[in-house]
Amino acid sequence: MKRKRKWRSWWLKQLHNWHWISAALSLTAMLLFAITGITLNHAASIGAKPVVVEKSGMLLPSLRRMLTAPHTPDTPLPAPVAKSVAATVGLDPAGKSVEWSDTDAYVALPRPGGDAWVSIERATGRITAETTDRGWISYLNDLHKGRNAGEAWAWFIDIFAGACILFTLTGLLLLQLHARHRPTTWPIVAAGLAIPVLLAILFVH
Repeated sequence: MKRKRKWRSWWLKQLHNWHWISAALSLTAMLLFAITGITLNHAASIGAKPVVVEKSGMLLPSLRRMLTAPHTPDTPLPAPVAKSVAATVGLDPAGKSVEWSDTDAYVALPRPGGDAWVSIERATGRITAETTDRGWISYLNDLHKGRNAGEAWAWFIDIFAGACILFTLTGLLLLQLHARHRPTTWPIVAAGLAIPVLLAILFVH
């Protein structure tokens, strides 16, 4: 009996440790994702006026010649051309896939909360660029969805999700350990499962 009590105490301590550690790791991101869950749910009623900025410029003749050679689909811009474009219009197309046509080289540069693109006329070297900013709410909503946020943010979402799973499972095990002293534990857990299931069955079509 003493050994069983000691084992239970050790197990309880481990669960508490992992529970608070996973809570601390996921606290800020969980708050962000909860808030953006609300803003996404009411996206239609949250007004946002996109701000569009257009810029233009010209490539030097020496750089323009790099665009006249044949290119395979999705080939990035030559490094000197990309560097010149970044300096001219403030958008960096380096390493991005390019849509090559007979007349233009088009680079899409989507980002959270907005959009951007650069187009270069292959014959004249004229650069046209446009940036669209839909505001910080749109930015946070796109982070919630992982939309155009890059590989580092995708890894963050996966790690954050793992921390949330750990937080939830350790919480469930702690509920089990304390349930005999709290009779309402499992009815409340069952309600937490039943409510979304019933809503999905009855109202989601």
